[in-house]
Amino acid sequence: MLKFLARKLLGLVPTLLGITLLAFGLIRLIPGDPIEVMMGERRLDPEAHAALVHRLGLDQPLHLQYLDYLAKLAQGDLGESMVSREPVAKEFAALFPATLELAGVALLLAIMLGLTLGLLAALKRGSLLDQGVMGAATLGHSMPVFWWGLILIMYFSVGLGWTPVSGRLSVIYEVEPHTGFMLIDSLFWGEPGAFGSACLHLLLPGLVLGTSSMAVVARMTRSSMLEVLREDYVRTARAKGLSPKRVLVVHALRNALIPVLTVIGMQTGSLLAGAVLTETIFSWPGIGKWLIEAIARRDYPVVQAGILISATTFIAINLVVDLLYGVVNPRIRSER
Repeated sequence: MLKFLARKLLGLVPTLLGITLLAFGLIRLIPGDPIEVMMGERRLDPEAHAALVHRLGLDQPLHLQYLDYLAKLAQGDLGESMVSREPVAKEFAALFPATLELAGVALLLAIMLGLTLGLLAALKRGSLLDQGVMGAATLGHSMPVFWWGLILIMYFSVGLGWTPVSGRLSVIYEVEPHTGFMLIDSLFWGEPGAFGSACLHLLLPGLVLGTSSMAVVARMTRSSMLEVLREDYVRTARAKGLSPKRVLVVHALRNALIPVLTVIGMQTGSLLAGAVLTETIFSWPGIGKWLIEAIARRDYPVVQAGILISATTFIAINLVVDLLYGVVNPRIRSER
């Protein structure tokens, strides 16, 4: 297992270098002068403009800028925002808990509902329940996030008034950000009613973000369970007189979870890295909204760091899921 982990980590080096190159190059392909965007309506005279360009290092050739970026990155320095003049790592640390909390709720909904519906559809193959679950999964996977989010806002927030439209907490509550996770802070350090408000604010964006992942998990669970239920060892377990519950949980579900784990790992990385639209629609103060604003402002260090961290998170989660294969299936562990 240690050799396998070492090979995986060594193979990540060229991948991460490629990500840094893409992050560095793609943002610079966007037309527009970052200095003019940063200054807004204020205009600098040519000398002041040139001095600011020189101070930010934007007058150097691109290859030298990239090498300087790599040198700072090797020292753990993600750079400084061109707009706020704050360290990018500090801004990211302040915003990441919001994205992590949102993605965690979305993933929890996707796993709980996706596994349950997929399992029921497999056990009731060909029934109306199976057809309904698969139809809903196809619809959920194909719906655009921005459209689904706006539909839920119009119905539940505007029409019925059950849920808030945006933000993480109602303005009537004051909660000290001890951990950055609003559910935890509102529960232990908030006023009465703050925790309920935080849950309501999470409900719609969590559902919108998790709908596509829920559909993928449900379809994969159904497909994997149907394949496992046809295996000889499942029929043998039934022939031995084992209880249906034991056959289903111990012999069938455990082996069916291997491809499902792969999907869940990929969806986890996608939720963390792809919450941009959801955070924008619901004005959720996370890294997705932060990146969108940074791209609009041509804030190069923020965009580079955001893309790199998101990609690294995605890769790390998939590595963890790959290692979990050995826990779920001992045969895979022995092969390594």
